[in-house]
Amino acid sequence: MPPPVDREPAHGREDPTGLIWFTIAEAARFTGRQLQTIYSWERRGLLDRTTAHTDEAGRRIYTQAQVAAAERQARRNAAAARRLAS
Repeated sequence: MPPPVDREPAHGREDPTGLIWFTIAEAARFTGRQLQTIYSWERRGLLDRTTAHTDEAGRRIYTQAQVAAAERQARRNAAAARRLAS
């Protein structure tokens, strides 16, 4: 994953409470991951589809905090898998 300075700025939607919401495509750009990686996080339960909201176009949206938590968990899972493999 590229260092944070190489990432695109977060282009989500900010609600009145200050939360930033991302579609799956926006989450992929924000994290620097492939679109399929974000879908994989959903399938594996790192992003909970049951608590996802939808935007005006019916697309699932997640908060910036949800996306960041999913990325942290994915990194922990990958590190654990590497430890088990060695």
